[in-house]
Parts: sequence; structure tokens; C-alpha cells
Amino acid sequence: MNSAGAAPVRALPARLLAYYGDDFTGSTDVMEVMAAAGLHTVLFVAPPGPADLARFPGALAIGVAGTARAQSPAWMDEELPQQFERLAALDAPIVQYKVCSTFDSSPQVGSIGRALEIGRRVLRPVAPVPIVVGAPRLGRYVAFANLFASASGGIFRIDHHPTMARHPVTPMREADLRRHLAAQTAARIDSFTLPALQAPDAVTRLQLLLAQAPHAILFDTVDEATLAQVGRLLWECLPGPLFSVASSGLQYALVAHWRAAGLLAPATAPARADVAQAVVAVSGSCSPATAAQIDAAAAAGWDDIALDPLALLDEARATGYAARSADTARRALATGRSVVLHTARGPDDPRRRRVDAALAAGPDARQVTLARLGAALGRLLDAVLDGSRVTRAVVCGGDTAGAVVEALGIRALTMRAPLAPGSPLCDAHGGAHDGMQLALKGGQVGGPDYLLAAQRGHP
Repeated sequence: MNSAGAAPVRALPARLLAYYGDDFTGSTDVMEVMAAAGLHTVLFVAPPGPADLARFPGALAIGVAGTARAQSPAWMDEELPQQFERLAALDAPIVQYKVCSTFDSSPQVGSIGRALEIGRRVLRPVAPVPIVVGAPRLGRYVAFANLFASASGGIFRIDHHPTMARHPVTPMREADLRRHLAAQTAARIDSFTLPALQAPDAVTRLQLLLAQAPHAILFDTVDEATLAQVGRLLWECLPGPLFSVASSGLQYALVAHWRAAGLLAPATAPARADVAQAVVAVSGSCSPATAAQIDAAAAAGWDDIALDPLALLDEARATGYAARSADTARRALATGRSVVLHTARGPDDPRRRRVDAALAAGPDARQVTLARLGAALGRLLDAVLDGSRVTRAVVCGGDTAGAVVEALGIRALTMRAPLAPGSPLCDAHGGAHDGMQLALKGGQVGGPDYLLAAQRGHP
């Protein structure tokens, strides 16, 4: 290998990747990048057994959608070791702990640092843990270890971001991801920044950094060129098997390198789904982006059903209230009108403030209450689907999505067609809703017409 970084190209193995997603919407994000590149990918709702894997022969990437983003370090200590052990048994050269590209987390909730520690302990990787967060196609950039994200037509440092700086559970108050992680782990994290990535001797510089034996390396990623360079360095220069903590930026980087190296065919036109007569969407998101999507759907003629979250959480009222709400949605769907049911319309919705007021008791109240609300939305969507002929649904909100999918009894997802980067339309496998089409959308994802795109079947 010379100083310019020339290296022999490794052929792609029969299995490329095994990953655990720390929430459901982010898990479909990885699946989208891989599947769009022609790499057969399956996302399971729970760790797959031999019979599950046998249903999807030839899968090059296997994912497990989890809920760690909303969990405590104690939960992670109990749950993640077995998840990593099962992923390692799939014999892929890369095991990934997939995180959101906004990196929102804290020492108490969704600790990425704790997940990194557990993965290193269980998997014992030879190389430092590569951390790849930037994904320009999603409007996420890392420059000199600082994270930036797009919103409302602009690009903001993450601690100034209009939504993520105000996240109801894990507000981002530090943009330097090394400092952010330092509050969550004692692991030593170095960074490989733009000057090193863009240098002619990038490989040599990486080797010098590896010689210092950091526990993890955070890679800058600001455009397609730096993505491809990161993919090359990871695939060709780091000894494996690798354990990576990364967003779908990892997949974008690897795919870019594989294409440049001639290991993948050139990109083809994306698939399209058929137009759906009617769609039902449920939203637990407080994001302004989701609020704009609800507004656009209502303006286009969708029925806009504002749910009372406190009624869904009240044991005495929940059953009757949910039944009435489901009946209202089914009546609209029966006439061919699409429906969106939501618990908030942006961060300033008075309903959110009422829920916040009800969460005053105890440090864990928010986490428990939001999980209960997500489960209630799942049961509500299940009731709507059971009583209608609708076969396409959308779930808005990363934390909401996991609870909804669990309530629907879905076992696995495969990608059908892209809608917006990070939130494709998927086919559901297993359970009473086998064969239905489902899109899981993170709060920040998609333009104002996302729900309309879900109905027409393409962006």
C-alpha cells in the first residue's frame, strides 16, 4: 500500500452487514440505502431465528429494529449484549449499532456512549469503532467533529437546531460529538477530520491515528466525495470484523465506495409503488416538519383527526375514546378519503403542553408515558386497519413507530419504494397484517408533501 492509499479491492462477501437500529424509523433508513443499491436487506422486529432467515434467502444485510434510543443505560446493559451476540453469529464483516443522524441522546436516555462500550466489550473488535454520522442526502453534516443538520430551508449546528435543541426527551446542547459522547462514556474518541480525509496520504494518516489506539474514531462527512473516501478507508484499511456506531451515513459511505471500486452496478431508477386509493397515518411526533406534513395533507383533502393524548392515556376513558376515534377514521376511509390522526401539531401545540404538565411526577414519567402513548396509537391503528380495506399506512415519530409496529404484530419489513430519504415505503411480513404497506417516518424526515407522496407511491 503506497502513501496515496492504493489498496487491493476486496470482493463483497455473501453477507455484508448485521445491524441493530436504536429506533424503528432509523432502522428502515439503513434498509433503504442498502436495498436501493440492489443489496437484498431484511429488517426484523425481533432477533431472527433460523425459520425467519429461511424466509429471506440471499439477504445480504440483516437488521433488527430496536428501541434503545428511548431506553436507560440499565436497560441497555441487560438487553444489548444478547443483541450484539446474535448479530455476531450472522457472520457479517460489519456489525453496526445504528443511531439517528441527529445523534440525540443523553447519559440517562438512549446513551450512545453506553452502547459503544457494550459493543466493544461483547464483540471485541480489533480496530477502533468507526463513528460515521454525516449523511448529506439527509441534510446531516459533520465538520471538524461538529454536527450540523438541515431544517426549514437552512443548515444549523445541532445545538442551535430549531427542533433538536428543543427535543422533548434528549435535547442536543453540544455540537462537538466527541464532547457529547464524553458525557456518556470514558472511551477515548479521536476524530479524522476534513484535512486528513482530503489529503493525498489519507491512508498513512489513518494508520498513524490507528497506532495511537483510540477506542473510536469519528469521521467527518460533508459531501459525496468525503462519504466515498470514508467508505474506502473503512472497507480497505481497518482490520475486521468491524463494530461501528453510525447513522445510515455508514451505508451511504460504503455504497459510494463499492460503486467507485466496481463492486456494485451503477445506480438505476428507483422503484415506484402504485397509487393507493386511501391511506391512514398516525402521528405521535411533535416536530415542525411533521406538522407541515399534516397541514399539507389536510389542505389536499385528507381528514384531519386531532386526538386528545390525555384521553388515550386515561385508563377510564381510553378504550371508549379510541373506539370512537377509530370509527371516525373508518367512516372517512370508507368514502375514499385518506386520514391522519395525530397527538400534536408541532412543538407549540397546546396538547403537548398538557401532556408535559401531566408528566411532572417523577424522572421516568416522560419515558413511560410516551411509551404508553405509542402503544395506544398502535392499538388505534390496528383497529382502523381491521375495520377497513386500507392496505397502506404511515407512522410518524421515531419513538412512536416501535410501539405501533409491535402492536400490529409485524415480524419483518422489506423495502418496496422510496418516498423521502430515510423513510421508505415497506412491505410488512408476518402477523394479521401480513402484506400491508407501511412507512415509518422520523419526526424530522421528509418535505411537506411526504404524506401525499406516501399515497401516490413515489416522491
